[in-house]
Amino acid sequence: MQPEDKICYCYGVSMRKLVNFARRVRPQVPSIMTGCLNAGTGCGWCIPFLKKIAEDPDLFELDGVTPEQYADRRKEYIKTEEKNKFEG
Repeated sequence: MQPEDKICYCYGVSMRKLVNFARRVRPQVPSIMTGCLNAGTGCGWCIPFLKKIAEDPDLFELDGVTPEQYADRRKEYIKTEEKNKFEG
């Protein structure tokens, strides 16, 4: 995936915006990532990715996954009953 590809589909937040936000803010907890255009507050699909970005924004990559594959996986996730959420 490329920096302009969306990580949060609910709010249309790109990987670039999230990584730059994490570099600026250096969140102490991943839930702070919601401060970037409400990312993670919709369906919850992107929360695991937001946690990884918050851990180390300089090393975050989604290599080997195309935007189409990412979107397809989210569609499957939306069909499930189990939703991601920030804990703690």
